[in-house]
Order: sequence, then structure tokens, then C-alpha cells
Amino acid sequence: MTERETTRRRRLPRRRQILLAALVAVGPAAGYLLGADRVAPIGQWRSSEGRTAYLEAYELAFTQMPTPAEVLDVRTDFGIVRVYRFEGGDAAHPIVVLPGTASGSPVMADNIPSLLESGDVYALDLLGEPGRSIQERPIASDADKAAWLHQTLVALPEQLFHVLGLSIGGWTAANLALHHPEDLASLVLLDPVQTFDDLPADTVLRSLPAAFPWMPSSWRDAFTSYTAGGAPVEDVPVARMIESGMKNYRMVQPSPSRITPEQLGTLEVPTLAILAGRSVMHDPATAEETARSALRDARVEVFPDASHALNGEHPQEIADLVDEFVAEIEAR
Repeated sequence: MTERETTRRRRLPRRRQILLAALVAVGPAAGYLLGADRVAPIGQWRSSEGRTAYLEAYELAFTQMPTPAEVLDVRTDFGIVRVYRFEGGDAAHPIVVLPGTASGSPVMADNIPSLLESGDVYALDLLGEPGRSIQERPIASDADKAAWLHQTLVALPEQLFHVLGLSIGGWTAANLALHHPEDLASLVLLDPVQTFDDLPADTVLRSLPAAFPWMPSSWRDAFTSYTAGGAPVEDVPVARMIESGMKNYRMVQPSPSRITPEQLGTLEVPTLAILAGRSVMHDPATAEETARSALRDARVEVFPDASHALNGEHPQEIADLVDEFVAEIEAR
């Protein structure tokens, strides 16, 4: 049995796939509020015990990932970024995967095996958030958020990358395109927040209990279920990892600014936008209209029945679209 076949056998049941992706959705509305009681200019663990608890949960969740060919710790002006490289298909440019906030690269475990059919994949832990990346200097602006990612990509051996981002990872990818388009072969945006529409007020209000580590975990679970279209929440490794990260890590950086249609109109990077028809992180109809009207070189796909947890609900469909899109871009 090949390693790829072994990896596929590890894939989680559909109900768990949905939960893994749903947990990522907690971050966009609530994750950046976790720094409200900030006592330092950089993100940090609340205690050594909390860090240990999170890393134990992280390692358990990581067992659902393929075995990386290489583990890199890339130094940037803002800290050290953890990068995992996975060997895949024959695409000329690798795919860089960016997770949602308050999570870590293991939340993409169900997507990476199918994405490897296109090419090599790099998975990053976002800097200034729970994970194995280590923030060392303040991240004070959208430009700073683009700078650390740009410096990470420059340190890798390839020249161009297809950057795929989920939720806040999608915003992070689009923000990179605004500041450093020279890094990009293309963008793939999976229901990105603050990109094609604002966060709905109701979602922000519902997220508040998830913003404070002393709140009961059941309150965070209720919000998680809400973002996933009512999918049930159960105790799985990635769930424990994200719960531990939200409880034990204090994020200290500005919330992502809304990317305006005018800014989107300046992008020349080919973009694949995959939107969820039942997302609660923006108005789906508004997001679709903005993506279609503002982006200059884009393909926009909508999964009508998908929640914001679309990467866990439709992993193979997403991989098929990405494979087709990447092949088209590289044939230009």
C-alpha cells in the first residue's frame, strides 16, 4: 500500500469532516477578540501548562495528516513560521495552504491528501496564532500580516505559489496578493471572511461567548454548530486542539480589515473563489456578486448547500476544482 493510499484510509467519517472545518469558523468572528485582555504586544501562551496541553492536542490532531517530507521553521522579521512540505503531483508550482484562525495546519488534514494529486503542498501555521509558529515582534497592520507571509515564501526554494486559504486564511491570501503579488501563481479562496462582504452583526454577537477562555466550552460549541449549519459537535482531536488554542493562547494583533471591491479590482492574480451558499460569515448572495463584479481574472463557484465548513463538507469537489484551475493557469 502506498503512503497516499494509507493517508486516504485515515480520512475521517463525513460527520467528523464537517466538524473539523466548522471549528475553523469560530476564529474569524471571535478569535481576534481573545487578545482583549492583552498584557503583551505579541501573541503568547497564557501559561506553560496551557501550552503543553495545546501541543499535546496538536500532535494528536496531526496524526490525521499525511507524513510530511520536510518540516521547516522559517525565520521572518516577525517570528518563526512552521511550515510542512508534502510531496505530491507534477504541478510546476506548489500549493500553499493557510488554515482558519485560532486553529493550525491540522485542520486541513482532510484536504491535503486530495490536493497532493495536483502538486506539492506546503501547510503553514499562521503567525501570531495557536500553532507551532512563534511570534517574536508585534504584528500591527495588514501590511505586517502580508510581510511575514511574503518573507516565508521567499525563503522556500520555489519562485511562485498557488496560495489556498480557508476563512481567515483566505483573507490572508488575498491580503498577500494586495501587497506582494509577485509571490503568486494564483489564489484559491475558500469562503474567505472580510473579503467579499462584511461579517454579519448576528454572527459577531453569537461569537462573543467564544472570545473568552473562561466561558463554558458548551457556549463555544453552540457557536461552532451555528457556523456549520447546525452540524453536531463531538469530541475529536482537532476539536480538542482548537478548544485548547482558544482557551490557552492570547492573540494580540488587529482584526483583519475589510478588503474593498476597489482593492479587489486591482488584483491581476488569477483567482478561484469557492463560496458557501449557507455561510454565516457573510451574506452569500452579496459575496458572490462582489466576487464576480470586482475580480478581474476570476472563476467563482458556489456550493449552494455548503456551510462555512465547506472544506470538510466537500473536500473532493474542492480538490477537483483546484486541480482543474491549477492546470489551466499553468497552461497559460
